[in-house]
Amino acid sequence: MADSKQSGKPDSMTVSKQSDGLVNMAENKQGHRTITMTTAAGTTVERVVDGSGRLLFTKEMKKEFLLLSPLMLPVHMSMIRNSFLSEGYNMEVLHTSHRAVVDEGLRHVHNDTCYPALLVIGQLIEAVKSGKYDPDKIALLITQTGGGCRASNYIHLLRKALKRAGYEHIPVVSLNLSGMEKNPGFSLNISFIRKLIYALLYGDLLMLLANQVRPYEKEPGAADRLVDKWVEALNQLYMSGKTTPYRTVKKHFSQIVKDFAEIPDSGEKKLRVGVVGEIYVKYAPLGNNNLEEFLRSEDVEVDVPGVLDFMIFKIDNRVQDAGLYGAKWIKKAAVALFKGVFVKCQKDLISAIKTSPRFRAPAPFAETRELVKGYVGYGNKMGEGWLLTAEMLELVHNGSAGVVCTQPFGCLPNHVSGKGMMGLIKKNHPEANIVAIDYDPGASRTNQENRIKLMLATARARQEEKPDMTHQ
Repeated sequence: MADSKQSGKPDSMTVSKQSDGLVNMAENKQGHRTITMTTAAGTTVERVVDGSGRLLFTKEMKKEFLLLSPLMLPVHMSMIRNSFLSEGYNMEVLHTSHRAVVDEGLRHVHNDTCYPALLVIGQLIEAVKSGKYDPDKIALLITQTGGGCRASNYIHLLRKALKRAGYEHIPVVSLNLSGMEKNPGFSLNISFIRKLIYALLYGDLLMLLANQVRPYEKEPGAADRLVDKWVEALNQLYMSGKTTPYRTVKKHFSQIVKDFAEIPDSGEKKLRVGVVGEIYVKYAPLGNNNLEEFLRSEDVEVDVPGVLDFMIFKIDNRVQDAGLYGAKWIKKAAVALFKGVFVKCQKDLISAIKTSPRFRAPAPFAETRELVKGYVGYGNKMGEGWLLTAEMLELVHNGSAGVVCTQPFGCLPNHVSGKGMMGLIKKNHPEANIVAIDYDPGASRTNQENRIKLMLATARARQEEKPDMTHQ
């Protein structure tokens, strides 16, 4: 795309004359056209839009532009980034966590919007305005679930925020498995999808094992160093360009478990506390005020369910929809096949963890799904839906001394299946010790931590009565 210097009003847009190139001819047949946009800096850039006027991420951009992505999964994102790099994309994951992120979100997103949207958009806009990147050579990457959750609409809120900030010319790319918002320069082929799945599997395994080793390691930092070692080794494998067969992935599972099992254990006994909630606030340190770090400072073992269950949950929803509302046989078969792949991968991951008596393996998705019967129906699938209730139940059944349910402002599905189910869970399981913590721009971190400390105090009081609540 050619850029030229020219003065003009920010955010103005005019249609330019198409060239006779083959690329433009192909785009014309698809209803695409080239337009000239004037940036806030007074420069003009050419962009391609579809029939609805949406900016497209083109094949030329894949070679020249940098994709910026918000951070959600600290362990997983490095491998996800290298999946992109190995497919020819330039990508950077944003790790900013200072107050300016929240301020930009408040400035450009309506304060009635859910807190995760405010943080994700704020982090991206803050990066665009930071001066670190050329705004004429970047694109923003954001995920879409495709369901009724407002997370599917973050992308539209982000485009509105970019327009308000004077950066309407920056393309936004949707990462989704629902076929939404297609772009000529971005596609998920089989090889790419396989790499992303592997990144999720490796990330879950490293996260689960590190959380079970870290509180009891004799040498502080040993678990974190092993995580870094494996992430680096796996990233090199991604960048080698070689296709990794699944049998090699399974061997990696076994070796990772073996390596973590060899870290010397102090033999201490500590309380185990689970973390559940809306997916962004559950995992992202920016969203939950470094919740895991705080819990570790309180000398407890942190138990955070992996993201793999969430992926199977979203696919299972498509299976349920096909059964309820009907679908073409090819769609039913494709969805069932995709779910089968994830279930098989989860089974292999669980089997690898169970090879060591030191570690506690998560329950298979089918067992987690059964737990929710009598609480909430499977039709409750907006956001985390019934899975959130199921994860709380799984943690209670597994003997967690406490559970922190992260509740972001504006996430109604999370309040229904999270806080709304706590009373019934406690009625059926008097031993359940669950606290709901609200997260929003004005929430006091001190108040949040004090409420968690009260939950921990209850857990420790119960520990004195029942010592078996500690890690064995």
